[in-house]
Amino acid sequence: MTDLATTPVVPTERLVPRFGGVNRTLVGIELKRLLRNRRSMIFTIVMPAAFFLIFGVGQDYGSQRAAGGNVTAYVMVSMALYGAMIATTGAGAMVATERAQGWSRQLRLTPLRPVAYVVVKVVVALLMGLIAITVVYVLGLSTGAEVDRPSIVVTTALIAWAGSLVFAAFGLFVGYLLPSENVMQVVGPGLALLAFGGGVFIPLTDGSGFEMFARFTPMYGVAKLARLPLTGDAFQWWWLLNIAVWLAVFAGGAALLMSRDTDRV
Repeated sequence: MTDLATTPVVPTERLVPRFGGVNRTLVGIELKRLLRNRRSMIFTIVMPAAFFLIFGVGQDYGSQRAAGGNVTAYVMVSMALYGAMIATTGAGAMVATERAQGWSRQLRLTPLRPVAYVVVKVVVALLMGLIAITVVYVLGLSTGAEVDRPSIVVTTALIAWAGSLVFAAFGLFVGYLLPSENVMQVVGPGLALLAFGGGVFIPLTDGSGFEMFARFTPMYGVAKLARLPLTGDAFQWWWLLNIAVWLAVFAGGAALLMSRDTDRV
């Protein structure tokens, strides 16, 4: 008869899920949680669309030319970009609420890898950004936004969407940096100020003092690149540099804070 008291207990090896736990089911669950959040939908969908209707439709300047289209199209691209930035930032910042509720700690008891958790957050953030861009573009193209070529619609939308990745990282950064009760109070006004500073809401005069200042703000490079197919401006290398630097700052800061957060568990 085996002596159970002296039999060593061999711990069962935890199976590592494929791709660290990233799968369509988890992405779908996270996406549904955001879509059911009314406040998130108002900031992501309603507000950028309302801004476009206020500043881009029915204005005297709307029919004026803006290189490859009219000014209404210029406003459409800007507001779609702003909506994508709000959507991706808000989706990333949800980690603050999840940390406060203990959901992040609960997930760490599962085989889900921390990197996979971040990847899922980024994927969901980009999907929310795509929804925001689609809504503004559909509204814009049906209310007076005109472009010379269909390719302008596609390229501006794709650049705005890809550029919003910077703000998915920004959302994760502030989500780990700030307590949940302060995140939205900081993110909402902060994004509006960054949009003004980066020239998303107002055109910047090249070479002006304000434009020189804007080059150091996070939205400047993305806004310039997103509107490039429409405006036909000469490409400037510091637009990409601006995006690369801020993406590195936000992603690096989020990774550092996430590692410290994990160490406390």
